[in-house]
Amino acid sequence: MKPEPSPAGRPLEAAQAALAAEHSAAYAYGVIGARASTARAAEAREAYGGHLARRDSLTRTVRELGGSPRPSEAAYALPFELRGPADAERLAAEIEDRVAGAYSDLVRAADGPLRREAADALSAAAVRAARWRGVGVAFPGLTEKR
Repeated sequence: MKPEPSPAGRPLEAAQAALAAEHSAAYAYGVIGARASTARAAEAREAYGGHLARRDSLTRTVRELGGSPRPSEAAYALPFELRGPADAERLAAEIEDRVAGAYSDLVRAADGPLRREAADALSAAAVRAARWRGVGVAFPGLTEKR
């Protein structure tokens, strides 16, 4: 049985998890950008840049919370094979859902400005997921928690 983290350690743990989600998203958007339709390539580049910015911000946050930021992996396994633009869009929506889930945890664990930043990131990921999918979800960030 895994011990419960101390309340003081929860924001750091959640920030590390959000950082890992951003590392994964940046990697995935490299693949998505290569497979996206011409019409959606700019959207993929914008999302990629947004995830890099959030990753850098979370790296600073983890340090401020007294942690050592987890590095990115050399590569990440994608949940399915991308054969064309439709698969790239589906992957982008799934990645954004995962990022929203990580930020949902950070919203619950943090307070003050960090909580506000996490809520903003959750909202941004939910909007991107809805754009990629063509429809939103009722409770963004909670879809994985079922």
